[in-house]
Amino acid sequence: MTIGRGKLIYSMNVSLDGFVETPDHGLEWAAVDEEVHTWFNDQARTLDATLYGRRMYELMAAYWPTGEDDPAATDAMREYSSIWKPMPKIVFSSSLEHVEHNARLVRGDVGTVIEELRREFDGDLDVGGPDLAGQFVRRDLVDEYRLVVHPVVLGAGTPFWPELDAPLHLRLVETRAFAAGAEARSYVPVQRDRQDETDDAG
Repeated sequence: MTIGRGKLIYSMNVSLDGFVETPDHGLEWAAVDEEVHTWFNDQARTLDATLYGRRMYELMAAYWPTGEDDPAATDAMREYSSIWKPMPKIVFSSSLEHVEHNARLVRGDVGTVIEELRREFDGDLDVGGPDLAGQFVRRDLVDEYRLVVHPVVLGAGTPFWPELDAPLHLRLVETRAFAAGAEARSYVPVQRDRQDETDDAG
């Protein structure tokens, strides 16, 4: 069985100083309006599956299964709920015993698991949550980074980037400015990017 050519993508809202949440895990600082939410919807719609750690899975599972029924939900939120529910979800956890909402548990080495998932899924995969994503980042397994950078400085919190043993060199491949002030920025690893160009030329 061949390994799929899809990308592993790491995408989150990020503050200007590089945090994804406040020290008390607050997310209210990110101004996710209809335009930004629609952008996230468009990204999610292209995925074959999404990868979660325990905390991110529990956060998402607490709302999105019934998000369409929330009278306070916007059109973009209801649309995301309809995308999220049938999406295959791979949950990395050593403590959970059961998951729902089209999810399944996996354990073991992230490198081994992602190799198995690439054989199963031909298209793009998304990793959600900085703790799990950090394991992939440190192993140089992420193919593209999609940051929605908001014009706010948190000063402390949970960082988007893990601690690294060596610099990670990236190339900016796409940007999009949103009316409310946020900006989507997509980066690919420089060495990986050059290798892809060589493969295409060959």
